Amino acid sequence: MNTKFYRLNEDWNAEPNAPNPIVAIEGRDIVLRFLVNPFRYPGSNEDDCGILRFIRCERYRLGPTNDEGWYSGQCRFSKLAPAWGEFYVVEGDEALLEAPMDWSFVGPRSGAERHYLFYFRDKTFECVAEQCVLDGTEENSLLRAGKDISQPRT
Repeated sequence: MNTKFYRLNEDWNAEPNAPNPIVAIEGRDIVLRFLVNPFRYPGSNEDDCGILRFIRCERYRLGPTNDEGWYSGQCRFSKLAPAWGEFYVVEGDEALLEAPMDWSFVGPRSGAERHYLFYFRDKTFECVAEQCVLDGTEENSLLRAGKDISQPRT
């Protein structure tokens, strides 16, 4: 089966040097906080925080595979993903989803989940959840700047 990647961050991204991703569990939701890129995207300042909420999560991981590992082919998506450092929905080969051994399980599978993948400089975040939205808190600079999550073209 072909693996497809749909980029979700068209006009924003994580800080390229030290994004400091942090994961919090809120019931069945996963909240991912990170510093946004103030260098490339207008409307972002240093120390601005992006906050994504993954709704009705089945599992997540924030684990190894940094940019050096990805470029040297050590990541299972190295030869498949279009680019390092982006936020994707991944569709296709279930064996690729099952490969990591460091998943943290949050709740039962509903069958409506999507596989989300976000490459940070020194870590890779993955989540299997029904939906991803910008968290509605005022401290979310992506929301304040009018950014959005692109909808996958499936």
